[in-house]
Amino acid sequence: MTAIRKRVDRFTETDIDEEIVIMRLSTGEFFSLSESGAEIWRLIDGQRDRQALITTLSEDYDADPVQIAADVDQLLLQLKEAELIAES
Repeated sequence: MTAIRKRVDRFTETDIDEEIVIMRLSTGEFFSLSESGAEIWRLIDGQRDRQALITTLSEDYDADPVQIAADVDQLLLQLKEAELIAES
């Protein structure tokens, strides 16, 4: 298992209503996560790997794991490219 962790030294975040706004400290770039993106972000706790995220979301939303996997992979790629997460 390769756990996914947030790189907390690289961003600051705040909740606004049901949205999470993340600012990348090195560039000032903002990311806005809502709905499933916000839920994925909340689940990234340094303990779960990709498959655990997919399983949890599939169970919570009673949704197809294949579709969930596509959404998770897309967001994880964006977060990795922004250097906001890493695998442990």
